[in-house]
Amino acid sequence: MTRTHDLVVWGATGVAGRLVASYLAERYEPETLSLALGGRDRARLEQLEARLTDREPAWDSIPLVLGDATDPASLEAIAADTAVVCTTVGPYTTYGTPMVAACVEHGTDYCDLTGEVTWARQMIDRFHEPARAAGARIVNSCGFDSVPTDLSTLLAQKEALATVGAPCQRVRIYLEDAQGSVSGGTLASFAELFETAATDPEAAAALQNPYSLAPPGEREGPDPGGQRRPVADPMGAGWTAPSPMAGVNERVVRRSNALLGYPWGESFACTEVVPTGDGIGGAVGAAAVTGGLGLFVAAMGVGPIRAGLRRFVFPQPGEGPSEAETTEGHFRVRARGTGETEAGEFAVDAIVAADRDPGYGATARMLAEAGICLLREETQSDLEGGVLTPASAIGSPLADRLDGAGFTTSAELVETP
Repeated sequence: MTRTHDLVVWGATGVAGRLVASYLAERYEPETLSLALGGRDRARLEQLEARLTDREPAWDSIPLVLGDATDPASLEAIAADTAVVCTTVGPYTTYGTPMVAACVEHGTDYCDLTGEVTWARQMIDRFHEPARAAGARIVNSCGFDSVPTDLSTLLAQKEALATVGAPCQRVRIYLEDAQGSVSGGTLASFAELFETAATDPEAAAALQNPYSLAPPGEREGPDPGGQRRPVADPMGAGWTAPSPMAGVNERVVRRSNALLGYPWGESFACTEVVPTGDGIGGAVGAAAVTGGLGLFVAAMGVGPIRAGLRRFVFPQPGEGPSEAETTEGHFRVRARGTGETEAGEFAVDAIVAADRDPGYGATARMLAEAGICLLREETQSDLEGGVLTPASAIGSPLADRLDGAGFTTSAELVETP
């Protein structure tokens, strides 16, 4: 089927959308990518197009597509004429469903930045089978939530299978180093989790179940879920604290394992943590991180406090740092996978890292390159449709793309049997 546009950046005038569009215009040329900018405000889209075409001489013009996240008919028109939609329009609980529905209806590939577990669960239950039948790949969580965790786990497993012939039974993911901003969209999405859970018992249950994003009928298992207290790390990383992103990232990894047919085993377990160092200092740091995270979660669970934070403290969706500021951060995620063979125990380390603000600059590149992988069929997956994860829909070709976009990805056996 011929589509006018290869890829539409939906929500192009927001902070994340501008970064995605800017990166694509810089990285690719009109001869190799038919790019379009999508949103509801023509004037703001025209301003963005003028800025991009002034800066990037290869682009004389970039088409604009107009629509409204609350007008399904306008989204149908966009999806019908596009091969891949990359959307940054959140909170997805509020604004995301109509675009997913439109892409499923027209067999259009799609990727987003959601970290909203309750919404992702709704999309799985409502759209996975229709998307599979339509050949539409609906790929959630293609930003800092949850590409580094999902991809590093996949790389560790591939290395283990290639070198010792067995998968890792356990993976601990360490957010070893991160510096950057938290976007207004991310905070709004986090708030939406609590809003939904406060009124929907099924959503509240999904937040408690470590397997809530697994396929229906497979939503239980031996993995107890995220770390909840300071721990002297069993893999020798000193003290660790719970990761604020574990709630979504661990569930995405478990869904990847399920969608791929359990190549890592049905008893596979994963945990994401934040290392805080050795000795007394590390223990104090782990306690401080744990306590701070606990207070924040407790505050978000109280309706009036949550409303006050959203109104007076959190940046609004669409607000964020300048493009220059997004180049100043960095992150490093390490997945340590362990397992046993007849010859003994083994361990594998996989790294995903970038010298760029994780929530903005790095996230924009992750989403953009996920879209390019879908567009160009650079995937290592037998799944031709459904509500998918980065590892299950794309796999290691995404690591190859990110390597060419200023990231570092690697995997190595660190202890041989």
